[in-house]
Amino acid sequence: MKKRVCITALLFLNLYVALGQTDYTPSKENLENRAWFQDAKFGLFIHWGVYSTLGDGEWVMNTQKIKTDRYELLPDFFNPQQFDAEAWVKLAKAAGMKYITITTKHHDGFAMYDSKVSDYNIVDDTPYGKDIFRMLEEACKKEGIKLFAYYSQLDWHHPDYYPRGKTGQDLGRPESGNWQDYITYQNAQIKELAENYDIAGFWFDGYWDQNDLKKAGKPYQDFDLEATYKIIHGVNSGLLIGNNHHLAPIAGEDFQMFEKDLPGKNTAGFSEGSQIGNLPLETCETINHSWGFNLQDGNHKSFNELIQYLVKAAGNNANFLLNVGPMPNGKIQQEHQDLLLQMGSWLQENGESIYDTRGGMFQGTDYVSTEKDQTTYLHVLNSDLNTLSIPFAKKRVKTLSWFDDGKPVKYKLKKNILTIYLDEAHRDAVDTIIKLTLK
Repeated sequence: MKKRVCITALLFLNLYVALGQTDYTPSKENLENRAWFQDAKFGLFIHWGVYSTLGDGEWVMNTQKIKTDRYELLPDFFNPQQFDAEAWVKLAKAAGMKYITITTKHHDGFAMYDSKVSDYNIVDDTPYGKDIFRMLEEACKKEGIKLFAYYSQLDWHHPDYYPRGKTGQDLGRPESGNWQDYITYQNAQIKELAENYDIAGFWFDGYWDQNDLKKAGKPYQDFDLEATYKIIHGVNSGLLIGNNHHLAPIAGEDFQMFEKDLPGKNTAGFSEGSQIGNLPLETCETINHSWGFNLQDGNHKSFNELIQYLVKAAGNNANFLLNVGPMPNGKIQQEHQDLLLQMGSWLQENGESIYDTRGGMFQGTDYVSTEKDQTTYLHVLNSDLNTLSIPFAKKRVKTLSWFDDGKPVKYKLKKNILTIYLDEAHRDAVDTIIKLTLK
């Protein structure tokens, strides 16, 4: 097994790890970046790594129980000659996205950037030999797109990630390990990402692997998240930190995400007991079924589904982070490009009701609302409705108009119920938008 770690680069971090952090006061720059994040509303999530070569999703090492020494052969096959960082970023921009979050290290432990902590990375260990994260950083700067680093704290490759959680079993690693050595290694990689790349923040994943052991009453290890966060904010206090731990926010975090669910929901089973905090919110979802490239996954979501997910996220005061899994040759599937461009066209016409907004006062099965300044945008998501009745206590309507042409909407307000008449000429198959101002 390869344990190719630069020990010298790790030792100086022990002091940082030991310090910990019991409270957190965000800096002025951090608060400004949080506000930007809330305004952005739409981002591109990218799961891409050597696992893409096998075309069976990003969990293939675990699901196929590929031994570590066998998995280490995969980098020799990873040579994405058709990767074009500028094309990816321009696609995201054309889709109306304001930021990109990409896997710098997934659960397989392979770094998709030029790591000096370990040579188990795309520059040192593949025939491609180039830093795709650096190329994306440069392309994002040109196009005015922010870049976030996804980093998995769970690691199926590192020998000191021990005890194993529910995942990464039977992969040929010794049944022992020095947890503190792994944390030092992890924090060294995180610190080099913060120091060496112009990023907007971090998107952490994998905490749940040890937390599942804790919930089951089994021996587990503590990631000491606050110490890691202190390292990051020590490098740059403006960096935003989110963690997909499926828990309430922890000190040092700057936004809260929900996996495959709207805030406060638990339809996917990941957010049980995860209360909505007071941080900016984000929900992430896949464009098909898989996060990483899956050759047999043709379960692409429709344009209508994706727009309505974006609208519902905004109505629930959250960003929508939409994932694609590029192919091993470096190209994004044409079906996914087409869907993203369709979303961009819709946002060109309707983005006023999404960008820079906050979740609105109206929430229901068939509708949500967003708010900006003194305007409420009511999004009716069921095109079969002839009328819509919503609770409307102690409010007086100043104007009610169709978003598409500005003409008045017929309505009545009686006994704290606002009834809106949705004439067929204005009903939209995806989202009927109505502008409301109050006296």
